Amino acid sequence: MIYNHFQDMKLSSLGMGCMRLPTCPDGKIDMDSVREMVAYAIEKGINYFDTAWGYHGGDSERAMGEVLKGYPRDRFYLATKFPGYDLSNMGKAEEIFEAQLKKCRVEYFDFYMFHNVCELNIDAYLDRSYGILDYLLKQKKNGRIRHLGFSTHGTLETMQRFFDAYGEYMEFCQIQLNWLDWSLQNAKEKVELLKKWNLPVWVMEPVRGGKLVKLEAEQEALLKAMRPDASVVEWAFRFLQSIPEVTLTLSGMSNMEQLRDNIVTYETEQPLSNTEMQTLLSAADAMTAKTSLPCTACRYCIDHCPMELDIPRIIELYNEHTYTGGGFLPAMAIRALPDEKKPSACVGCRSCEAVCPQNIRISEMMSDFTARLKK
Repeated sequence: MIYNHFQDMKLSSLGMGCMRLPTCPDGKIDMDSVREMVAYAIEKGINYFDTAWGYHGGDSERAMGEVLKGYPRDRFYLATKFPGYDLSNMGKAEEIFEAQLKKCRVEYFDFYMFHNVCELNIDAYLDRSYGILDYLLKQKKNGRIRHLGFSTHGTLETMQRFFDAYGEYMEFCQIQLNWLDWSLQNAKEKVELLKKWNLPVWVMEPVRGGKLVKLEAEQEALLKAMRPDASVVEWAFRFLQSIPEVTLTLSGMSNMEQLRDNIVTYETEQPLSNTEMQTLLSAADAMTAKTSLPCTACRYCIDHCPMELDIPRIIELYNEHTYTGGGFLPAMAIRALPDEKKPSACVGCRSCEAVCPQNIRISEMMSDFTARLKK
């Protein structure tokens, strides 16, 4: 197992994400399978386990607490998060934290995060009257949190707002990062922002929830020609090994086969060459070009929009929505907008289209996006 240093810790480069644990036919967590996977993971050197309040309907923390209680506390690092994705939780930092300790059967968390800082919750997260940051800093001072950070699916602007307010207290950040989202979700720029703040990167969704496990035949052939023995999944992990800022990669493994394969990959470090990197990113461009509108964010359209809509941002969300066939991120981001700034506020005047260098039919996109979100 490859290890990376984080302050005084030696973290396994591959961590076990606990959002997609194996389940029984009735949907409940398969505890026997989880025990088997955790035992194998620890035997092979994985020492980081990531859970959260809402995973598996609240049962992930409980399951990991039950399994990990059988190991010495210094054999593993445990991470969980404050569930601010649900705004009704904002005033419950102490109540939830105490419950998490009990569910996980530990006296402290090695890593604790603000969960999913995004457009929908940034105002509440930054509202000091809720006392979330103050409470978590107190728990850190008392030794019940060793390291404090945040996870995010938000925009660069939202991340910057969070940094401006809380950046001095953050020690790491967890983002969605993979070779497809390097451009599609501006992951490259997010990594650069974290680099400016000297924060190491924790990776989630390295294979985009399984969407990067299999590619079209032509794309797979290109990769096979360069690394005949490497699977598409291995390419995804080697891409992450090529980014110096990445300290930890989480994989939500659901069975022993996935766990074994990923552990074999992380027995060696084989970053991509420049040629291999360009081939992979070109494949990403080809995959998204089929559904994405070619917006370059020149922002000419905004100056001519009578509703002053953030058209480039809406197009960015539209491209994500059309590529994934939905997903929670675009809907969540649009829901956070005032009604007068949503795609449905477009009046169809086409003034934006008259100045668009890419000749995008923006009004039609707005109408289509509105219809898709209603579904």
